[in-house]
Amino acid sequence: MISLGLESTAHTFGAAVANSKKILSNEKDSYTTKSGGIIPIDAAKHHEKIYKELINKALENAKISLKDIDFISYSAAPGLGPCLRVSQNIVKELKLPFVEVNHCVAHLEVGKFLTKAKDPVLLYASGANTQIIAFEAKKYRIFGETLDQGVGNFIDSFARYIGLGFPGGPKIAKLAEKGKEFIPLPYVVKGMDVSFTGMLTNLKQKYDSKKYKIEDLCYSLQETTFAMLLEVSERAMAHCNKNELLLGGGVACNTILQEKSNIMCKEKGAKCFVPENQYLVDNAAMIATTGISMVKAGYKLKTKDPKIYPYQRTDQVKVFS
Repeated sequence: MISLGLESTAHTFGAAVANSKKILSNEKDSYTTKSGGIIPIDAAKHHEKIYKELINKALENAKISLKDIDFISYSAAPGLGPCLRVSQNIVKELKLPFVEVNHCVAHLEVGKFLTKAKDPVLLYASGANTQIIAFEAKKYRIFGETLDQGVGNFIDSFARYIGLGFPGGPKIAKLAEKGKEFIPLPYVVKGMDVSFTGMLTNLKQKYDSKKYKIEDLCYSLQETTFAMLLEVSERAMAHCNKNELLLGGGVACNTILQEKSNIMCKEKGAKCFVPENQYLVDNAAMIATTGISMVKAGYKLKTKDPKIYPYQRTDQVKVFS
């Protein structure tokens, strides 16, 4: 069983090839800006421009041809409409059987595919999404999430405000390394949910006051944000009686978040799993492997009318046991 995976939910277009045992290739190219945030139409144009090259490269590196592909797995949800439609149109163009994959579920599934995690709580921290997910009662349940914006978008928003380009997360992390003084910021955890807009407003005010070093603000941003995320993750692990934490999403590439996650799990006697960075960020390998898992579990391949679902939630996905 060999699948071609396509990822185009937001800023990244990816093409990958996987079989039921391993990932054979994983290619990607991302839309970036020198200033400002992601413009969906421009991101889609970027994807349209490079998709043929990346698909050919994925097939070449996997040492197979298109005729060897059994089916396409593509990111059908959730995401930016113009970007999602790129993969949708490729499926129509290639005329191969296909399976529609939920991007959020794929972040969990690829972690299980690559690591020894069996039944983890997923801390899914990316640009648009911030969710605490676990499999319970035959569905992927969301036990906590952001009440406003995703953690990555929050960090990028502050990065744009201080003149950094997109994506801003790595640049904020670099500045945070030089921070020495912790500056108290709004810590907003409401039950199992988190909120970042209050912290963003407060950071902007502190930056404008010119009373604080930017390095200290970035350091404090990370310390506060990651503490919030791990508080609700730990609570979800206790509630679900699970002893595994799996990180997913681009923000999970942050070494400080990884370090704090490992410390929390060690203190609980639990295990923390962190895939390689290339599988944490948006990528097509996670789409390909999830598609294979879905078909093996009983999902029927489709042959016509591929669809997209820009607002589909993780807990709306039907899961075969």
